[in-house]
Amino acid sequence: MGGFGIGTTEFVAMGLLPEIAAGTGVSEPTAGHVITAYALGVVVGAPLIAALAARMPRKRLLIALMVAFAVGNGITVLAPNYEALMLARFVAGLPHGAYFGVASLVAAHLAERGHRAKAVASVLMGLSIANVLGVPAAAWIGQGLGWRSAFALVAAIAAVTVLAISAWVPPLRDIRVTSPVVELGALRRGQVWLTLAVAAVGCGGTFAVYTYVSTTLTDVAGLPKALVPIALMIYGVGLVLGNVVGGRLADLAPTRGPFAAMCALAVLLALFAAAAHNPYTALVVLFLVGVAGAALGPGLQTRLMDVAADAQTLAASLNHAAFNLANAFGAWIGGVVIAAGFGYTAPALVGAVLAVAGAGIFAVAVVTARR
Repeated sequence: MGGFGIGTTEFVAMGLLPEIAAGTGVSEPTAGHVITAYALGVVVGAPLIAALAARMPRKRLLIALMVAFAVGNGITVLAPNYEALMLARFVAGLPHGAYFGVASLVAAHLAERGHRAKAVASVLMGLSIANVLGVPAAAWIGQGLGWRSAFALVAAIAAVTVLAISAWVPPLRDIRVTSPVVELGALRRGQVWLTLAVAAVGCGGTFAVYTYVSTTLTDVAGLPKALVPIALMIYGVGLVLGNVVGGRLADLAPTRGPFAAMCALAVLLALFAAAAHNPYTALVVLFLVGVAGAALGPGLQTRLMDVAADAQTLAASLNHAAFNLANAFGAWIGGVVIAAGFGYTAPALVGAVLAVAGAGIFAVAVVTARR
């Protein structure tokens, strides 16, 4: 439920960029910076909260993070102008990474031996389901009732999540808490930084494409605007499938599975640049991009938990900071190439290059770990 709310607020802005731009009086590439603001909030909040809250019991921490998330989205609804909206999105992003990091550790702790990645994938499934149900529904509501209504829906989901965690998450008294010093020790490990770089660089292309997917589908592929929520749902189904596949791959092949997913992502992003000129091929390749992108998540999350030793909370949280750094960079580079006149298919080609770079970093991480 928490992942569902976070995934909805993270991705719905991409489907509502034209409405946000019109409502705040800025251009669409400029409106895309609200996505960057949220992502930067994740990047800042993940390590800061994970370190400072290292001694807090995990169930209490999950509740506190989701309360903060609800407040951030409530502020978004009330933002009077573009500058205030940027600040509100930054605040809403602060608890994102720490929440997923702690939730992933809890799931892995409760899972049977040999099924940790599958359990982590179950936590991340909230993000995937958000793209099937939450994002299309919120986009539809936002188009009909105004973009602010979409974030009001997210705030309500967060409130329900607080109640659900309080009622159903076990006390978790057997999870060992650490300290800020221990958690910060993750930053001294080269494998942690290399794994984070795989996500931050390699996944940037996915966000470069998805940030501007609404206009790409309507202006390039010729898809009617009313069908954009359906397209987002198709992409979300790909994320669900990729998340399931990624979890099982990471349990069976912890190294080869994520590496194969990154290579597939590079090929599919390059293919999307050509496929985007037809609505049918655009939707098929967009679905496959979702599968490959989501398949990376469980494997990278589990790898970080393994290479971080006793600093798992910070490392697991930083994984989502890295993904959102990719989000921020992807949204920015996508806007740059579009504003430069290269068109709405250019972000896919840039994204393919980034995915190839991510695969290269992954190979370096594996080789140095073996040495």
